[in-house]
Amino acid sequence: MPQETMTPKERWLAVLNHELPDRLPMDYWATGEASSKLMAYLGCDGMQQVYERLHIDAPVTVGPRYVGPPVPEDGDVHGCRYRDVDYGGGLYRECVFHPLADYSSVEAIEADYTWPSADWFDYSVIPAQVEGKDDLPIKGGGSEPFLTYKALRGGEQAFMDLVLHPDIVHYCLDKLFEFCYENTRRIYEQVPGRVTLSYVAEDLGAQEGLLTSREHIGEFLLPRMKRMMDLAHEAGACVFFHSDGAVLEVIPDMVEAGIDVLNPIQWRCKGMDRQVLKDRFGDRVALHGAVDNQQTLAFGSVEQVRDEVADNIRILGEGGGYILAPCHNIQTVSPPQNVVAMYETGYELGWYS
Repeated sequence: MPQETMTPKERWLAVLNHELPDRLPMDYWATGEASSKLMAYLGCDGMQQVYERLHIDAPVTVGPRYVGPPVPEDGDVHGCRYRDVDYGGGLYRECVFHPLADYSSVEAIEADYTWPSADWFDYSVIPAQVEGKDDLPIKGGGSEPFLTYKALRGGEQAFMDLVLHPDIVHYCLDKLFEFCYENTRRIYEQVPGRVTLSYVAEDLGAQEGLLTSREHIGEFLLPRMKRMMDLAHEAGACVFFHSDGAVLEVIPDMVEAGIDVLNPIQWRCKGMDRQVLKDRFGDRVALHGAVDNQQTLAFGSVEQVRDEVADNIRILGEGGGYILAPCHNIQTVSPPQNVVAMYETGYELGWYS
């Protein structure tokens, strides 16, 4: 086996700068329950031991401490309320109260609703979060406001608003993006030049196509997302763009706006062919994810997992530009031996030097 010559941070930076690393970096996304299952399987006391055992180059995520007005245990700073939903292998929090659901005008929202402020957070805790982490990539800041808008209005109403109440959408997204912008700016301010990646995301795709039109994405989201991307680039951070599903139609717009990483590459979705993505965008963005957890990780054999990882390295990793990871959070249905096979195969086959 070749010897490593790079730290995880250097490995990520090589890929982000379109240079060859010693080996391809590997990242980890999973639910808490899946992580606990993996730790038990490997006999590890914590995720740091798992990362070391499986040669995972996971970034460190930094963020402020909340010090604002009291928030109910089942709520958030936006006034949304949640309940735990058992999906058979663990729990997800689902929004069950949408505080802006009944409003029909911007004026009414302005009169009644209090938007959260970055002043409600203590950013002075961030420098301590990166102490001793010089060898690791740092992830901090970013945005995903339409996800919050769906919680505020309700999912169905949020999509209807794009046609019926565009003024409400514009008003609310301005408020939500402005909070994300200021939050991100203050994170950068605490650790100048240290943030490697900022997560600028919106889930735009379903299994067969976009959740809304490319025109709506261009009107409501893209200009505001570009402002976030510009802020990241000004601070020396790369833009990590996440969108589930079949989003080929809108990827050129995101690349033009300034994304640096495309995630999660759900290649079983319509149009998301790995070779097409590599050929069309691989010279401009790094490709992250692509190990399928809808079928392969969850229901495939160890050999099928190994074969898929080998295919990803051959297709997406040719000449660099690929970070191996699951195509979304690993769920508890995925056998831990499949998860181990993914990383062991990546470590075995992912060398460039």
